Amino acid sequence: MAMPLRQTVRVGTYLLEQKLRKREKFPLIVELEPLYACNLACEGCGKIQHPAGVLKQRMPVAQAVGAVLESGAPMVSIAGGEPLMHPQIDEIVRQLVAKKKYVFLCTNAMLMRKKMEKFTPSPYFAFAVHIDGLRERHDESVAKEGVFDEAVAAIKEAKKRGFRVTTNSTFFNTDTPQTIIEVLNYLNDELQVDEMMISPAYAYEKAPDQEHFLGVEQTRELFKKAFSGGNRRRWRLNHSPLFLDFLEGKADFPCTAWAIPNYSLFGWQRPCYLMSDGYVPTYRELIEDTDWSKYGRGKDPRCANCMAHCGYEPTAVLATMGSLKESLRAARETIGGNREKSA
Repeated sequence: MAMPLRQTVRVGTYLLEQKLRKREKFPLIVELEPLYACNLACEGCGKIQHPAGVLKQRMPVAQAVGAVLESGAPMVSIAGGEPLMHPQIDEIVRQLVAKKKYVFLCTNAMLMRKKMEKFTPSPYFAFAVHIDGLRERHDESVAKEGVFDEAVAAIKEAKKRGFRVTTNSTFFNTDTPQTIIEVLNYLNDELQVDEMMISPAYAYEKAPDQEHFLGVEQTRELFKKAFSGGNRRRWRLNHSPLFLDFLEGKADFPCTAWAIPNYSLFGWQRPCYLMSDGYVPTYRELIEDTDWSKYGRGKDPRCANCMAHCGYEPTAVLATMGSLKESLRAARETIGGNREKSA
């Protein structure tokens, strides 16, 4: 796990505080969607399927920041849509950073070089660029040529200006261990991004392409082979060791979607951003009035093939905190990853 040491300590302290307070449900990171509009039409995403009136809406700064503060989460992932299309996205980021929230701005990078001057490098801020494969594969997944090259150029420029840059890669049943190895080697070794997040494609119900989502066994086989040969230890993956164990079938966990709640133009979404069972106006209502026991593999058929980070990464993190052995393992990997980056 390549999370910066300062962030690791902050999150660990936060988790310890929740344990001491005997809180059963609390957020680890909030997924904030201040708009649904996007400048791409990716086949695996259905955000732009919303009506035109919804796509024109932009969440006010005070509402966006207020939702994160209401939850108390130490981290926030700003997505959409394409967040750089929001005219006040820099102010949302500035206010969250001022509150010492760790902010990841998820972007396809098409506007990143144009808007970069609006942001200031900070240990609390990172651009999280979506990269699904090398040039041909990535451009096919986003249905537009030239996107990969623009994303690479934006990453290089951001690194040059002193920004933290992470990536997020989603893999489908058209991927092979080799395509995963190729793109992660490129991001890790050539572009030298700070951290990488990976995820099996999940059956997002509004996505135009419903044929290429991965099943559980496919996911486990795919990542088991991709992680072999020392790749998993070498790559700067922004995941807990137990979540990586989960992806390759060495461990299994229940879903804890309550730990990565989604807040959008409609409010707090039940139970997660992949499924829409209604919205509530407050975080407290989301936690207290949602029957969380109904969700997860073996409970809801919509969850049957889900191995997404929003449901299972927090479970792995909590399991790590509850085990001295796993805590020491995670600490070793964090320290090792930070030593490698500073070398």
